[in-house]
Amino acid sequence: MSPGVTIKTVAQAVGVSPSTVSNAYNKPDQLSAAMRERILAKAKELGYAGPDASARALRSGKVGAVGVLFTDKLAYAFSDPYAVGFLAGLAEVAEEFTTSLLLMPLSSTDIQGGANAVQQAAIDAAAIFCVAGGHPALDTLKNRGIPMVSTDRGDHPDLSWVAIDELEAAAKLGKHLARLGHRDLVVLVDNTEAAGSQPVELTLDEVGYTDCELRIRGLQKEMPDARIRLVSGGHNAFSSGLTAAEWVLDSQDRPTAIVGLSDVLALGAMEAMKTRGLVPGKDLTVAGFDDVPAAESAGLSTVRQPIRDKGRAVGRVLLDPATTERQITMPTELIVRSSSGPAPRN
Repeated sequence: MSPGVTIKTVAQAVGVSPSTVSNAYNKPDQLSAAMRERILAKAKELGYAGPDASARALRSGKVGAVGVLFTDKLAYAFSDPYAVGFLAGLAEVAEEFTTSLLLMPLSSTDIQGGANAVQQAAIDAAAIFCVAGGHPALDTLKNRGIPMVSTDRGDHPDLSWVAIDELEAAAKLGKHLARLGHRDLVVLVDNTEAAGSQPVELTLDEVGYTDCELRIRGLQKEMPDARIRLVSGGHNAFSSGLTAAEWVLDSQDRPTAIVGLSDVLALGAMEAMKTRGLVPGKDLTVAGFDDVPAAESAGLSTVRQPIRDKGRAVGRVLLDPATTERQITMPTELIVRSSSGPAPRN
């Protein structure tokens, strides 16, 4: 932009008001095509690039961006198939409302730093995706008065969320495994350690994520007499499932079934079985959650949830004035494939 050229300069040169010049950029339907072309041509001639976006945001109180908060590294949003599907659905709706997405990974080691980043973020609303309950960033959003929609259910009537009934979804899988005679399970969960870390056994209190806790409780609901152990090999990634399953399979106390609380963890477990000559569904059952695209080709039994539709629904609740429902429960379905079979007899 040429020095000293402002919206008033263009208005004077064309012989119209500054608001008319502004409409040429922001509300073109308010002007005739000929008038708009005349204004834009004169602006180009004078070296005027258009109204300042920052100043416009200050006047309107809107910046045209939705923050997407998740607890993991930025690469997770582009590598995890569940995250990719969710964000694709959310992006469809954001694009419809000419809104951008600001990806905001919250470090598991610098909790206060994440809260500070949220405090300074230029966003109009927030999608809360895979964030542990009680994270101070959530209080920061609330204190700023920023509307937010979570992918975890909440009991308070003022909360907005789009989620599945995690407990009942897991109960469907638990009932399936119980019918197959399984009484000894290892559940693969994710934690905040690097992918493929040294496996550790956890208690339910150490899991930390509401959705994971509910899925474990759903399994327990239908399998009250089963032994259920929780093992983690790092954050949600194929290599974490592989490492954790290798540790489980190489132990003398091998279960009859392994359940990944995500498909990527379960797919890692299937790879660990393959390298040991074990056949999923015959030698040991493997099951997962989500039904990501790779689950079908792998023959993985899993609990399907509408991943992309969940992202769309979050976008609608955040951006579409026509969407009045603030708490939406999405459907789930048990998908039985070849990776699940009867418990082997000892």
